Amino acid sequence: MNWFLLSLIAILFWSGSDLFSKMGSRPDDKYSHWKMVMAVGTVMGIHALFLIATGTPFSPADIITYLPASALYILSMILGYVGLRYIELSVSSPVCNSSGAVAALLCFFFLGETMSGLQLFGVVLVCAGVFALSVIEKRKDDALRASEGLTPDVKHSRSIIAIAFPLLYCLIDGLGTFADALLLDTVIAEEQANIAYELTFLLMAVFAFIYVVLVKKQPLKISREKPKVVAALCETAGQFAYVFAIGANPIVAAPMISSYCVASLLWSRLILKEKLTKSQYLVIAVAAVGIVILGQE
Repeated sequence: MNWFLLSLIAILFWSGSDLFSKMGSRPDDKYSHWKMVMAVGTVMGIHALFLIATGTPFSPADIITYLPASALYILSMILGYVGLRYIELSVSSPVCNSSGAVAALLCFFFLGETMSGLQLFGVVLVCAGVFALSVIEKRKDDALRASEGLTPDVKHSRSIIAIAFPLLYCLIDGLGTFADALLLDTVIAEEQANIAYELTFLLMAVFAFIYVVLVKKQPLKISREKPKVVAALCETAGQFAYVFAIGANPIVAAPMISSYCVASLLWSRLILKEKLTKSQYLVIAVAAVGIVILGQE
């Protein structure tokens, strides 16, 4: 399976993870992000143990080897989950997923990775679509709130606190992808890297459970957390495809996969029965053209 198809699979599942993570993020629950960590870490841990049990080679030392990438990815995701309590998905997701451009630049300047002129054009289209979508959604949100006479609270989309979380996600996740490009194939293979990441997330899930349930005495009702479980399943499937795509072609796969925020917007519109504007359709079309160009290379 080539990197392009794997990237499309990652886009499909991670956009679903985006949507269900937002649905499971409760603004009134300050431990919501830790409960999300529990769900994702549990599902990933089960998947990792299944892979080991079915014969995939793995050594506990792989966890240490891959820890730089694992730590960056998990930290960025926790910050992203916190941010979803304060900011709309349609604003947060495009900002977060500009991390693909950060990773591509790091690979270009520090690893000597190259891309053809056509690939560069495709990357530019994808990144332009991501940034434009963020701007369009922000203006739409402001106009809607103004028409309804609503004033954003201190942690809403225009506040520094709210936008800081997706910006931090963007930077840290981009560094994580760069670490991936350094480690995959040269230091650790994709299969072992994926298992190491999932087991590290499982350890974080255990920590989150101890902190939230045992220390803070917060109730944990599975029936209320169904969106988190679905998000965790999507996150795990997307991660499995992602690590192989990055291992095969990091400089192009990273910005392409970052366009999953476009798919996130489509899912939210279809499932929540919201309508897209002409500008949004245009931006999605631009990003789609970029993805098609990357697939031809």
